[in-house]
Parts: sequence; structure tokens; C-alpha cells
Amino acid sequence: MTADGALARLIRSAADRQPAAGAEVCDLCAAPVSEDHAHLYDTGRAEIRCACRACSVLFADTRQGAGAEDGQFRLIPTRRVRLPKVDTAALGVPVGLVFFVPRADGSVTAEGPSPAGAMRWEVSAAAWQRAVAGCPPLATMTADVEALLVNTVHGLDHHWIVPVDDCFRMLAVVRREWRGLSGGGRMWPAMERFFEELTERP
Repeated sequence: MTADGALARLIRSAADRQPAAGAEVCDLCAAPVSEDHAHLYDTGRAEIRCACRACSVLFADTRQGAGAEDGQFRLIPTRRVRLPKVDTAALGVPVGLVFFVPRADGSVTAEGPSPAGAMRWEVSAAAWQRAVAGCPPLATMTADVEALLVNTVHGLDHHWIVPVDDCFRMLAVVRREWRGLSGGGRMWPAMERFFEELTERP
């Protein structure tokens, strides 16, 4: 049996296991997933997908960019690296809570919260290269699936390389807690807790 055939059989076997009611399942094959399951990034829809072990293995080779009919799925890495201060003001983004994602096509996008919802900016390639020159670990980021996550609001000084699913979690907290024009009394303490709970991991 070929490696591809064995992998397909593994996925079918996983899909045959029925999840308990209300349990989280793989978004690709509907197999049950563990609490610490992997995530895939759908570059076509800019969405995060839960993945069982078999499906995460299938899309593990991000260099090949395995495709799917409704988008391109890439396995999201799990590493987190705390960085020294990065001069993000030079990147032209006028907010203190923001994440920057280098893309496979060489572009860089930035996204942060606002009273009107998430705001998105295009970062100039030259500005990003200057940031990378000042902070060499940024050059190790995997396109589309890792981000530079920054929080300098209220005197904080957080600069991290994180998987993009951490950024989606952060935005979910903002959506849940934001009140009024400035975020209200609940959102910023929730953000402080979010960043305090980030831990480095390889």
C-alpha cells in the first residue's frame, strides 16, 4: 500500500468514529478531536479550521501548499517566541494592539480592533524589511500562519511571534468584551489577561 493510500485509510478510520454529542470535531472529516488538536489556516477564506491528527498530517507539508476546493489549507505551527521591543510605529499602523502577518506573495497585512470592528492595513514591503533588519527573528516567521502580535496599549510592552490562531482568539476576546468607543472597562483588562497567559513554546 502506498503512503497516500495508508493516509487516506487513516482519515476514513478517524471519520468513522462518531463524536459524543456537543464534542468538537475536525472541520475536514468530522472525526472527534482532542482538546489540544491542531489547526489549519484556510488561505482562501482567511479562516481557522480544527483538524484531527490524520488531517493535520495530510496538510503538514506547508511548503507544498496542499490545496482544497474551497481554499488552501496550511498547518498552523504552535511555537511562540517573546521578542524584544519592535519598532512597529515605523510600519505605519496607528494602533497599539495589532498583529502583522507576512504573506506567501511577499505582502504584509496588519489587523487591529476598532469601534467599527477589525481594521486592516497593508504594510509597505520596505518598512517590513527594516523591521526584520532590526529584529532578525521576524525573518523566521512562516508566511500566512505566523504573526507578529503587539500590545503597547496603556504602557504595556508585548511583542510576540505567535501562531495565527492566537490572533483569532485575541480578536474573539475583543468582539466579546468591547463596549462603546474606547473598549469599555472590561475589554482592556481582558487583553491584559490574554497577554499575561501567553507562554513561550518551541
